[in-house]
Amino acid sequence: MAVPRGHVLVVAENLDASADLVVQALNDRKVPVTRFDIADFPRRITLAAGHDGRTPGWRGELSTGARAARLEEVRAVYYRRPGLPRVSPQVAEEYREWARAQALVGMVQVLSSLPVVWMHHPDTYRAAAHKPAQLVAATDAGLTVPRTLITNSLDRARRWADRIDGPLVCKPIAAAPLHRPDEKPLTLPTRRVERNELDESLETTAHLLQEWVPKQYEVRLTVVGDRMFPAAIHAGSEAARVDWRADYDALSYEPVSVPEPVAESVRRFMDHYHLNYGAFDFAVTPAGRWVFFECNPAGQWQFIAAATKLPIAEAHADLLQGAAA
Repeated sequence: MAVPRGHVLVVAENLDASADLVVQALNDRKVPVTRFDIADFPRRITLAAGHDGRTPGWRGELSTGARAARLEEVRAVYYRRPGLPRVSPQVAEEYREWARAQALVGMVQVLSSLPVVWMHHPDTYRAAAHKPAQLVAATDAGLTVPRTLITNSLDRARRWADRIDGPLVCKPIAAAPLHRPDEKPLTLPTRRVERNELDESLETTAHLLQEWVPKQYEVRLTVVGDRMFPAAIHAGSEAARVDWRADYDALSYEPVSVPEPVAESVRRFMDHYHLNYGAFDFAVTPAGRWVFFECNPAGQWQFIAAATKLPIAEAHADLLQGAAA
């Protein structure tokens, strides 16, 4: 195999196990990689990008101190939820938000303008990241989705619940952490609720309610390019049966196959959002029906790869290396 030409940029938090595996897979193939977190810009990263006013694109260098990449030689970017810029404490308080905004837009917009393969471009991620639009896109693609209500009206919620035969679940609409004094940020899990538990607290903000879907097991379907890596998630506790993220210690995993009609619908969903990566969550009912919950366009997958030995990191490297070859 010829040594690939062109840099791959890996833009992710410093403690990101999925990014670690991708970097290792690219290093094994001798693909030049520069990894960094935008949180380290501008304090530890230097960007010098020039545009000559005539030829398309930016030219220059991005340097982490340990590694450097010429912008015009970048062929692919693996962009996985990096942090936000942190400016020097020497910057006066009244200028810090301004300085952070300059750093964020300067870095992200220069990178976004590079004519390279992305996984994923920030604009693509923003368009594909949220449940309300996903449920419509999934239905259009032919996937089965649960009956859902988004509301801040207690009266409407109770009337809707009266039409649902069985319990409900309440889910966060956005993946926003709950910050508590002197404690780590908490991400709220999916919660199973009965109609009589709906109360005035629902009116404090928008809530997403869904019908409860009986589960034989759940599936995390990791899609990289045109390759699919489905893994069944078996829950061993009541908390995990409602939301498997609530009790990782109670989970077991095994590779499964995807019914072809589901696979074809997933491809249509990916095409709709122009995605080349997605972490899909499904429930498989006792009757064997696959029900779509959501797709995380930057979802974690290292725990699935570790448990099942599915070659997910290698699939990432294949896609990024193909762009860099």
